[in-house]
Amino acid sequence: MGWDEFLVLWCAGWAVTAVVGLVRSLAGLTKAQRTVRLAGRITRVREPRHGGSRLGGISVVVSYRDPVSGQDVVVTNDGERGETLTVAWEGREIGVSHPRGAPHAYRFSPAPEEAGRGLGWPMGALFLVYAGLVVLAALAWGWPWTLVGFGWPWAVVAAAHLPGTVRAKNRRLGRLAAMESVRGRVVAVLKDVSVDEDDGHTRTTVTPVVSFTTRAGTAVLAHCAANLPDPADSYGRDVTVHYTPSDPAEFTLDRAAEHRSEETDVTVNVLAIVVLVVTALVGLAML
Repeated sequence: MGWDEFLVLWCAGWAVTAVVGLVRSLAGLTKAQRTVRLAGRITRVREPRHGGSRLGGISVVVSYRDPVSGQDVVVTNDGERGETLTVAWEGREIGVSHPRGAPHAYRFSPAPEEAGRGLGWPMGALFLVYAGLVVLAALAWGWPWTLVGFGWPWAVVAAAHLPGTVRAKNRRLGRLAAMESVRGRVVAVLKDVSVDEDDGHTRTTVTPVVSFTTRAGTAVLAHCAANLPDPADSYGRDVTVHYTPSDPAEFTLDRAAEHRSEETDVTVNVLAIVVLVVTALVGLAML
């Protein structure tokens, strides 16, 4: 089988996958559509042990209302329970989800989630079909079509998302400017050691845990993996925490560094658009 035949089968196979996925979505049979999504509330936060592991996130107890029985259900995030909660306080609202008819298989997310349509896999399959068609065009008419086929569409997508990126940056900068500041303390330093199975190299991950109380009296525990000098020896250190009053999960120890990061994100997006446009133009010039 030559490359042409292989790519035709590739495109056909992924096209069938996309169609099946779209049909399942229209019929309401995707995993996302069969997931029950609820809002839970943290009722208890357990302070981590100094020297313990960051795996599993901050240990919490969560209460939510069962839509079937109407009764309150109390659960914990012990074990594999969805996204890792790295910021927690009593009263924080988070997302709880579980497959329809299987409430014991509950999973957490940092915020309540909207119901999805399960279009991730179909859209991914369509992209693979498109990629196969671009490669087919390159084999038939020359490799510059690869530059054209991938450069222009991605440039358009990136350009379409740029205004949203700029608006998000401006909103983020506004929140950084409005942050309140309080004193906090590193109450634990978590350490995880992993060994690479290929070369036997040992890697140690250090995660400080910061405790602070907002001006409204909310006691917050949070993993702090950035903007803390010498994190391995930070246990017991006093720090200044800047946080958003409406959402203490959005906090930083260095507002200037966050400001630079937001500016860098926009710059990277602009450079990506320029590179993609130049790539497409080079492909057109070589046709």
